[in-house]
Amino acid sequence: MTSKTKSSAQQTVEAAKKFNRRTVLKGTAAVAGAAAVGPFVIRDAFAAGTINAIVWTNYLTEDFIKGFEKKTGIKVNVTPLGSNEELLNKMKASKGRGFDLITPTLNRKGQWIDLGLLQPWDMSKVTNIGNVEPAFVKASEAWTWGGGQHHLPHIWGTEAMSWRTDLWSTEYGKLSLGDLWIPEMKGKVQGRPHSMMAGIGRYLEGAGKLPPFVNAYKDEENMRKIWEEITKFAVEHKPWVKQFWNDHDTQKTGFMQNGVVLGQTWDGPAIELFKDGKPVQYMAPKEGAFAWLDGLCMPIGAKNKAEVYELVNAVYTVDAAADSAIKTGYNGVVKGYADKLDAKSKEAFNLAYPGDALSKLWWWPDEPAWYASIRAEYRDKFVAA
Repeated sequence: MTSKTKSSAQQTVEAAKKFNRRTVLKGTAAVAGAAAVGPFVIRDAFAAGTINAIVWTNYLTEDFIKGFEKKTGIKVNVTPLGSNEELLNKMKASKGRGFDLITPTLNRKGQWIDLGLLQPWDMSKVTNIGNVEPAFVKASEAWTWGGGQHHLPHIWGTEAMSWRTDLWSTEYGKLSLGDLWIPEMKGKVQGRPHSMMAGIGRYLEGAGKLPPFVNAYKDEENMRKIWEEITKFAVEHKPWVKQFWNDHDTQKTGFMQNGVVLGQTWDGPAIELFKDGKPVQYMAPKEGAFAWLDGLCMPIGAKNKAEVYELVNAVYTVDAAADSAIKTGYNGVVKGYADKLDAKSKEAFNLAYPGDALSKLWWWPDEPAWYASIRAEYRDKFVAA
């Protein structure tokens, strides 16, 4: 692991350790400052302003946007985001122009740092940053270069195991990433190609058939040794895959329309189905759930900076964080937001992370550009098999 990778990963792990079950389910002390008197600060000068944002599904909910627009007069145009690769390619193509706010994932720092497509935040204008759990603030500081911080924490979540409860059963401590490949699941599983392969790596590591998967991030030599074995396993088990997904909604249709029984999925889509009364359960495997932290970044070509700061400060309120968590199944970074979650959201969280699951979160390490490029080679072999 490079020194940069180690630093960022350690900061994110620290956030995981501090964001424990008690934090989520019981909340923390009341949030001070602006959030105590209201979620938004009205500034008439922004009445004609507009924000163009690229945002993951429902990270800015319809109700939040309507409320923000009504209170501030600022128009928010949202372009939905399906993957980090899509975001990076869009920003490269536009040379960082056309949008005022984007939402990359923390572990992609190595793919952004040398591109010159982002501008640093003026932290003096992020007046509600004190409402955020300090561990997550610290994690985003890993995106500090050129004299400024380029990433602000927004929402965190996991990728783990989801299944149709009417068609299969399991329990915490038994459930494994390797369950995707058991004989009875042939032709019935779904996953995102590259992270499904990472799951294979961690499963084979646990079975003593591969060195620690994290070693693949050290250098190209270690990566190729590990990913060659992962690819062999993946190609051999391609008949197990019913569908690949690469966005939020595809995961839901996999379970409800396409015959998927078991999948390696994000928490949000599966928890949405659970809360809608569908026979779908989400849970961390015994190896530990993959974990990530999505943030807020301002592209170099942002035109509406003052409006963006207004939006960021609105996001960093208890009501906004709770609204997003309830409607997406993902988790907020604002202190005390869990106090406003509905009973079904709390139940879903308990089922997803029972026992020691939170202490076993496996945070995606930083991905340098060389890693992503080589991984794509192996991913393509799997998909094309």
